[in-house]
Amino acid sequence: MTPGSGLQAGLKNRHLSMIAIGGVIGAGLFVGSKSGIATAGPGILLSYALVGTLVVLVMRMLGEMSAANPTSGSFSAHADRALGRWAGFSIGWLYWFFWVVVLAVEATAGAGILHDWVPGISQWAWALIVMTVLTATNLVSVGSYGEFEFWFAGIKVVAIGAFIVVGLLAIFGVLPGVHADQASFGNLTSHGGFLPHGPGSILTGVLLVVFSFMGSEIATLAAGESENPQQAVTKSTNSIIWRIGVFYLGSILVVVSLLPWNDPSIAKDGSYVAALNTLGIAHAGQIMNFIVLTSVLSCLNSGLYTASRMAFSLGERGDAPKAFARVNSRGVPMAAILASVVFGFVAVFFNYLSPDTIFLFLVNSSGAVALFVWLVICFSQLRMRKILQRESPEKLVVKMWLYPYLTWATAALIVFVLGYMLTDTEHDGRETVLLSLLVAAVVLVIAVVKERIAANRPAPAAEAPADRISVG
Repeated sequence: MTPGSGLQAGLKNRHLSMIAIGGVIGAGLFVGSKSGIATAGPGILLSYALVGTLVVLVMRMLGEMSAANPTSGSFSAHADRALGRWAGFSIGWLYWFFWVVVLAVEATAGAGILHDWVPGISQWAWALIVMTVLTATNLVSVGSYGEFEFWFAGIKVVAIGAFIVVGLLAIFGVLPGVHADQASFGNLTSHGGFLPHGPGSILTGVLLVVFSFMGSEIATLAAGESENPQQAVTKSTNSIIWRIGVFYLGSILVVVSLLPWNDPSIAKDGSYVAALNTLGIAHAGQIMNFIVLTSVLSCLNSGLYTASRMAFSLGERGDAPKAFARVNSRGVPMAAILASVVFGFVAVFFNYLSPDTIFLFLVNSSGAVALFVWLVICFSQLRMRKILQRESPEKLVVKMWLYPYLTWATAALIVFVLGYMLTDTEHDGRETVLLSLLVAAVVLVIAVVKERIAANRPAPAAEAPADRISVG
């Protein structure tokens, strides 16, 4: 936790463990995987493996910096220190923008499910109820956020774990009522081959699944409000490989093995519901809707927490209104939370007022922010490693593998993915990158102008040094 920040160590070890595990399981895994399967067939496993490897490498870099300097600003604070004020300001605000748009997207998705269950209450009213309840949760204390997330994430973890176990039993022919010729690993190659649309579909699949991994970094932000931040970051970083391997690759392998990748039910019902239906499980659709709703609420809960803590950190560093850095007696940054949720409410309003114009712009213009964040983490780690080696080598308790070569290779892969997105017109990849670059350029200009104004302003005699973030 940042010394003197006012945030309290209200997150317990079990909270952080479950936040770390559940953070990689977004609603996008359940909802968006059907598009990836339709595009790449069983080869979508390679797409998930490629993005998963990318996330593991980026999280290793972030873990190195965060274990040495746990802070609520995470990679934004590290970029501030390693690359300059402009970098911390820009990536911090872009990340905040990403999550407040996610609030609107997830609130709308959750409201849609609840409206189907209780049609007497309109969808916009459900969105309002969901946002209000989770805002209240975050305003009470960081512990209440942790408790809610513990149970939300727990449901997701148990559900996917059960799905994988039951699915594997069916694939090996030991689950009653399921025939081996229907569910088998043969489905990976017997319907047009492992790559029915050719090797290029792997990269197209990457574009469709990359954004479902956003959230892996939440544990490094939350660690700042735990009793032992360094231990929490180290544990989260070291466990990322098996988490992605089990929850993403494991569950998708089960889906494309239980039924053919081109089965019409995948596009109609969704990949997981279609897979559950092949097992003859009653009310599979409603079961999956409940799990998706849990994932949506988890994402909303974490999104509001993450956006508010980034706003808090920006306020602490003078890159946002000072009110954002103030906390109440319970250590809660109320202004930062309320500012984040207000933008979320406005975005929800636009979703109902003009879903195909303003809201679509908000979604697309925040879509590539995940890749921008990962790229900034790469360049920050390249600089921060040298700073740590010079000033506090004992704090390098987590180290990036094969530094600096693997860091440069990761950065090159991210740039390649962004470049490939510019060639994608079928899935809005080009529009997403261009609009995200536009928003990033606007934020960057504001950052540079702000920095120049600050540099030209006469400094008071008692002003703190410009290098405000210590690695100690």
